[in-house]
Amino acid sequence: MILPLELLGWLVFVVPVAGALLTPVFGKIHPTLREGMAVLVGFITAFLALDMVFDMLISPTSIDNNLVTWVIAAGIEVEFGVLIDPLSVLLACIAGGIGSLIILFSVGYMTGRDAEGNAIKDPSLTRYYFFMQFFVAGMILLVMANNMLMTFIGWEIVGMCSYALIGFWHNLKEPSPVPEYKTEGEYNAASGMKAFMVTRVGDIGLLAGILLLFFITGTFNYTEMLQTDAWAVGLLHLLPIVAILIFAGPIGKSAQFPLHIWLPDAMAGPSTVSALIHAAAMVKAGVYLVARIIPIFLEVMQTVPEMIVFFQTVAAIGAFTAFMAATMALVQDEIKKVLAYSTVSQLGYMFMALGATGLVAESVSAYAAGAFHLLAHALFKALLFLAAGSVLHAVQSKKMSDMGGIRKDMKITFATFTVGALSLAGVFPFVGFWSKELIFEALWHGGQYIIFFVAFITAILTAFYTFRMVGITFFGEKSEHIKSLESHGHHIHEAPLTMTIPLIILAVLAAAGGILELVFFGYFSGLETGALTHFDWAHLTPFALGITTVFTIAVWLVGITPAYLIYWRNKYDLSRFKDGFLYKFLWNRWYINALWYRIFVDGYLWLSNAIHVRVESALLAFSGALSGGMDGVSRGWRRTMTGVLNTNVLGMMVGIIAFLLILILL
Repeated sequence: MILPLELLGWLVFVVPVAGALLTPVFGKIHPTLREGMAVLVGFITAFLALDMVFDMLISPTSIDNNLVTWVIAAGIEVEFGVLIDPLSVLLACIAGGIGSLIILFSVGYMTGRDAEGNAIKDPSLTRYYFFMQFFVAGMILLVMANNMLMTFIGWEIVGMCSYALIGFWHNLKEPSPVPEYKTEGEYNAASGMKAFMVTRVGDIGLLAGILLLFFITGTFNYTEMLQTDAWAVGLLHLLPIVAILIFAGPIGKSAQFPLHIWLPDAMAGPSTVSALIHAAAMVKAGVYLVARIIPIFLEVMQTVPEMIVFFQTVAAIGAFTAFMAATMALVQDEIKKVLAYSTVSQLGYMFMALGATGLVAESVSAYAAGAFHLLAHALFKALLFLAAGSVLHAVQSKKMSDMGGIRKDMKITFATFTVGALSLAGVFPFVGFWSKELIFEALWHGGQYIIFFVAFITAILTAFYTFRMVGITFFGEKSEHIKSLESHGHHIHEAPLTMTIPLIILAVLAAAGGILELVFFGYFSGLETGALTHFDWAHLTPFALGITTVFTIAVWLVGITPAYLIYWRNKYDLSRFKDGFLYKFLWNRWYINALWYRIFVDGYLWLSNAIHVRVESALLAFSGALSGGMDGVSRGWRRTMTGVLNTNVLGMMVGIIAFLLILILL
């Protein structure tokens, strides 16, 4: 222990905030200083997070540390504090550790080259490094917060930064990749706005759920919420609705059905941004929040059995989303789109496991499976996105059809990408094998056979599209696009060290799957206080292979073998299927995106136009007629205004007499 845990809990998000705020200053001094300080701040943040991890490994604990009371109203106090326990520290380490590698990778990735090979710096890099560091800070604040209001503040910071970074290249003038927009810059800006607006839908539900939960519990603090004796008993029947409202936030942030539509379009941002969103921050926020509140809802489920609806909802949405997104990934041509749908699918796995926590007898096995898959996915998905970024940087195209035959030109990228792919496909002994095996085991032995079957089929699809991606990208002959680049003197070559070092580090971690599982179980099992003691961690056994391992091996045979024959060895040609209904159905995202646009975008525009034509126009016409009538009255009345004093006095007298007669008659 280098610093006290309480101090580390604050410094770990204060440091990246300070780094972000100082980025414009460093940028004014020199671009190299700006980038060097961003890397330094990133690694200081990672060091602070790792120091907390080592402290937890030595002596697991749970510390609820309040710094200051920042809201006092009507006898209610809301404190600004941190909750330091294995779950929050793990997420802080993922955000800080992987975030630091992504920022280091950015130094090479965000530097272009002109025709003479000279480095070209994007003039907006100060904005880029500011939001990247602020993104990491927001995520760490979100997970370290000891109350839901602070969590929500971090939640919104993450949403704001994602909007800015997804649309980072909003000024590009190249033709748009989709016909709805004129330029690529317009498409990028629209993608950022789409992410911001769609996730806001879930955030409304989350905020409503937080406030309702406060009325029931009398507190925003996670630790105090476990003290169910202080809850408003008369309002407990509302808890299932409140829990589902809170889950609306993770549905949006973690891109689950029906709010999953923003994440594939978020690939408009730089690959480094995609890696940060998919691996270290943003989408992990939703999984974290569900993992954080599950012990609270498990505790109260003894009093309110209807809470099982919440767990069923989480598991069902996770299972459906996992399968749906995996089918969409089968037909994608852009390498980042494949990885994007893969992320949506793998997040579904996490929610499957976390939802099963309230459905199986061994709740700790399902909870541990979801949490460990969160860690595993962070490692191999960061690796895959950064390796994909290395490929994009070399071939200057997002499309896999513009790649091919580059494994010998980019040996390190190919090797590390393959490690990530093997882990994503759940191949032994990589980290993805152990995390998926835990999920299979929890679902199977918990009797959740329908969800297990969906997870099994999804795993087969995952293995297929993963090795399809590897085959198209690295094997076969070089595409006409690459041949054209090489004919103009641009030869495909390995990325610089600032890009390959993060790839190697992540590949080593992804390959150390069994060791990570052993450390992970030991990391949680010694905890004696706090919310996570609801689970009997000591009951878990690492490397518990059994009947579910047979299904895992079946995934390799059924999923990888056809992908290998079709896309690595070119034994079969599937191009004839592109005109079929199934291909178009998957290519068009099950038409869900189009349906949501038709209802919520086109429908809103139709309603606005109808109101304009039928209501606003009628009101304007009525207003015009009324003003015209009043104008006629005023013109007629003005004729009586002769300006002659005798006439005016006579008129006044006649009026007074008429008024008096009316009073007498009445």
